[in-house]
Order: sequence, then structure tokens, then C-alpha cells
Amino acid sequence: MQNLLPEPPATLLPADEEADKALAEATQAGTTDALKTVAAAHPAYSGGWAALAADALAAGEPVTAYAYARTGYHRGLDALRRNGWKGHGPVPWAHAPNQGFLRCLHSLSLAAAEIGEADEAARCAQFLRDSDPAAADALS
Repeated sequence: MQNLLPEPPATLLPADEEADKALAEATQAGTTDALKTVAAAHPAYSGGWAALAADALAAGEPVTAYAYARTGYHRGLDALRRNGWKGHGPVPWAHAPNQGFLRCLHSLSLAAAEIGEADEAARCAQFLRDSDPAAADALS
């Protein structure tokens, strides 16, 4: 059966070149403190929170990862809404500025699963797949 309702347009977040550069430098430094500096200097930038969440997951700290991922997720939702997102519709992985939000969503799913929040883990995984199946595939 064909869906006759129009699909909402894809939401494309604007680039933040300054924050991207800071994150690249912090990633090269390879320390948690360097990543924290990015999040502190650019708190609305989901990419910094996503990097902190991934770092915490790798360190076996799911509660910390959950907090970082949830912060980046909510900052990403704010940015999506400011850019025309109405609560559903594509958030393309191929558009690099969207990747911080999508990475936060993925890390939130993983961290939620690790702390026993199975329902939230499933909701976040489905939200990621609904946003862009390519994101779910790339991050799995």
C-alpha cells in the first residue's frame, strides 16, 4: 500500500565550523578533558556531547555516557526545532551537521540499555532508524 501523505522535508542543521574545528582538535588530543572543553565552549553543539558520550561508553561509564548523550540529544532537538523540524521526518546522516545529534541518539540508546532502561533504549534506537536508516546502519 502506498502512503499518499507527503513526507516532511529533511531537516538540515547549519554547520558550526568553529565547534567542528574545536572538536577535531580535541579528538586529536585524545583526552576527556579536551572533549569537556569543547562542550563547555560550545554547549549547543551536539557533536561535543556525542564525543563525550562515546568516550564515557568506551570507559565503561554508562551513567556518565547517559548524561552526556541526553544533554546532546536535547540540545539537538532544540536545534532541529529551530530549523523547521516538527517532531518527525528525516534527519539525514549524510548531512554532517546532523551527525552530532544522531550520534547522541545512538549513544543514549546504548547507555540506556546498559543501565537497564530497555524501553528507552528501544525508543531511541527506533527514533534513530526513523530519522535515517543510514545513521542506524553506520552507527551499529
